[in-house]
Amino acid sequence: MGACAFGGRQRGASLLHPGRILAASDPAPVDNPGMPAEPAPWYVYLLECRNGSYYAGISNDVAARFQAHVDGKGAKYTRANPPVKLLAMRAYPDRATASKAEWQLKRQPRARKLAWLHAVESA
Repeated sequence: MGACAFGGRQRGASLLHPGRILAASDPAPVDNPGMPAEPAPWYVYLLECRNGSYYAGISNDVAARFQAHVDGKGAKYTRANPPVKLLAMRAYPDRATASKAEWQLKRQPRARKLAWLHAVESA
């Protein structure tokens, strides 16, 4: 393959790997052994705040997120109404699915949030 007229790279060479073109016969690159094979799950969590209200959120590290809420570095709502305890959490395969579930949970009245909480506890 010859050089490209505009940049000196070989035609078909990647910007990330200049001059190296992987052929179908080349062995597949080895995944990083330190990386998990599956993406980490995301969680929808439900907090009870000092004023008795509930707060729902999502995170892939619920313990760290809860601590951020307690420290006043979380959501605006929990800065004004600090959480007193984590009531429940439910795992989802990815952020998009967790975000949709959080949106649905936040739209529910308190009684349905309690039902969600009890469903998580019995699962």
